Parts: sequence; structure tokens; C-alpha cells
Amino acid sequence: MERLHLEPTLTTPKVVFDRDSGEFTIQGKSLPEDVKSFYTPLIAWLDDYMKNPNKTSIFEFDFEYFNTASSKMILIIMNRIKELFKKGYEVQIVWKYPQQDAELEEAGEELAELISVPFKLVPKPEM
Repeated sequence: MERLHLEPTLTTPKVVFDRDSGEFTIQGKSLPEDVKSFYTPLIAWLDDYMKNPNKTSIFEFDFEYFNTASSKMILIIMNRIKELFKKGYEVQIVWKYPQQDAELEEAGEELAELISVPFKLVPKPEM
């Protein structure tokens, strides 16, 4: 399966989806002008991955900021992860957030409630 790697820009996060290494990371800022065109390849990759997933998958979300349109796409991605969990695969979502960012912490808490899969909230130390 092809590795998906996108370098970050001023408006899009870094993405690494790599079945072989087991790295599934979205990191940075997400406020793309066309949110669907940015996130559609990620969702398509996950759909393909779901046909033959690893026994265990840990998905790391490490946002500095994301806009409302991105939040909808993040939820779609997390619902794909939930489908894997329902099929009996071991999954975990790791939600990293800056220690002093109550909004990102709260967003993680809300997503954890909505998704109902193993979910770990991890405050990042201040730089």
C-alpha cells in the first residue's frame, strides 16, 4: 500500500499515513481554502487501508489550530477509525494539544465522546 505523505503549508497540516511503519499522523494547522480537496485523498487512503489494516493502529492528531470546515473532515476520519474498531481491530486515537489551549483540549474531549474508541488526550509541554 502506498504511503501518503504531505508536507505542511501555512494552511494545511503535515500528514503521514504509512501502513508499513504504522505511522498515522496529522499535525499542524488546518484551514485550507478548499477543505474537501485537501481531505478527500486522506479519506480515500483510509478507505483503502480499511480493506487490509494492521492489527493495531494508533492515529495521532496534533493540531495547532483547525477551522470549522476542517472539524467536519476530522470527524469523518475519526468515524473511519471507529469502523475499524467495530470490526475488532485495535485502534487508539491520540489527541495532542498545547497545554494552555483550552479550545483544542475541549475539542478533543468532545470528539472522544462522539467516537467512543480508545482515546488519549495528551497535553504538550510549553515550548
